[in-house]
Amino acid sequence: MSFNLAVILNETARSAPDRPVAVYDGGELTYAELDQASDRLAAALAAAGIKPGDRVALQLPNIPQFLISYFGILKAGGVVVPLNVMLKAPEVAFHLGDSGAAVLITWAGVLAEAAKGAESAGLDLVYAVGHAAGTAGAVPFERLLDAAAPPLREMASRQPTDTAVIVYTSGTTGRPKGAELTHIQLYLNADIPGRLFAVRPDDVVITVLPLFHVFGLSSILNICVRFGCTMSLLPRFTPAAVLTAIQRDRATIFEGVPTMFADLLSHPDLDRYDLSSLRIAISGGASIPAPVLDAFERRFGLIILEGYGMTETASTITFNLSATERRPYSVGKPIWGTQTQVWGDDHRPLPPGPEHVGEIVTRGAHVMKGYLNHPEATAEAFTADWLHTGDLGYFDQDGFLFIVSRKKELIIRGGYNVYPSEIENVLDGHPAVAEAAVVGIPDARLGEEVMAVIIRRPAMTVGEPELVAYCRRRLAAYKCPRVYQFRSELPKNTLGKVLKDELVSSGEPR
Repeated sequence: MSFNLAVILNETARSAPDRPVAVYDGGELTYAELDQASDRLAAALAAAGIKPGDRVALQLPNIPQFLISYFGILKAGGVVVPLNVMLKAPEVAFHLGDSGAAVLITWAGVLAEAAKGAESAGLDLVYAVGHAAGTAGAVPFERLLDAAAPPLREMASRQPTDTAVIVYTSGTTGRPKGAELTHIQLYLNADIPGRLFAVRPDDVVITVLPLFHVFGLSSILNICVRFGCTMSLLPRFTPAAVLTAIQRDRATIFEGVPTMFADLLSHPDLDRYDLSSLRIAISGGASIPAPVLDAFERRFGLIILEGYGMTETASTITFNLSATERRPYSVGKPIWGTQTQVWGDDHRPLPPGPEHVGEIVTRGAHVMKGYLNHPEATAEAFTADWLHTGDLGYFDQDGFLFIVSRKKELIIRGGYNVYPSEIENVLDGHPAVAEAAVVGIPDARLGEEVMAVIIRRPAMTVGEPELVAYCRRRLAAYKCPRVYQFRSELPKNTLGKVLKDELVSSGEPR
């Protein structure tokens, strides 16, 4: 059986050729134009020697050329290796070398680091968007769209279980690993969530989540193309850029991570924008603090549907389906055709209830093939066909999943389990706290101590004594932070997720 994920573009281009697949500052791209341009790119890659199964690294921000390259690589039978645009040369070299990429498609804005990384990896075929012809370092991207190559007669034949995309994990501990995501896995993780969520062809989705990350790639790009809706492309997140795009493009869906929701809420000119076109918001990437969810829903008159997923599951594991089928503060129920359980240390399912916290495990067609070049890490990640997520949570009596913490972020203070998200929710409710992150730091007597890192709201003051008293009124004594740090910002990755390892390394008990 032959199945290539790029069929989602072919089918939509056939049924709605003139509908915009993407709108952006200064233009739009229709489904027919994307289909034709990606055909040309696929033909050019084939002419350059790319064969089915070859890896092509794709390092672009959210611009139309990302879409053209993504589907062109798939049509040529290649494997897409999305790379973060913020990677430095040694990181680029590692990803190119580990994946065995034969080509790098990058962007003039990051070409200096990308070219150094490619050289270190021994890769000499580099194309760059925005790179001038006749200058060293790369071939202009436009060469891939030249009509000189023989036209593409048909997309390459692939098997459903062939690898389509290799997405590297964030690498917050140790070297990043490449999760191999298959054609059928990515298709089902577009088709099933899109149907459950009732995505419509007239939807316009704010696309500010980076497409090189699995959240943006699977939960926006693939879903939008599968169901024929429109992406409003934004190369980087700023509250003003998002608010402007919602108003300009009459966006109906906003998908973001918790920090984006918090930043939109605190934008000083929020009232000046017409946001009445929005019908729903979706949060993922990390658990959204309850105070942020409540404040956003009150301010915008929208429901936030929270979901849960990871790179290794091509994004979605669980999801709150609709305003009438959701449980606030939960991440919803397992999506159709998948199974998710909460296990104790004996690898047996735990009963429902917040007193039964365990590791979340999942299995089904949404789960990766494995980690590229890492058979031992792959074996360690699975028990039979159950994938260990490394997250701790519990189900309630109605089957809704609640995330408590990352397993490695669990704080054990004097023998008591302390879940950072519970404390962060409390601190986020203080009117002077813009953001809070809670971590465990070494303590000679207790094993670990609880530290809170606080970002104050602009023009507001709050000190340690006030927060100590605030927490003591709302939390058991063993959960209350004993160490506080006040900073101007938190270290985050490109998706806005707090890099807690960096906070742990900087924290010392007092």
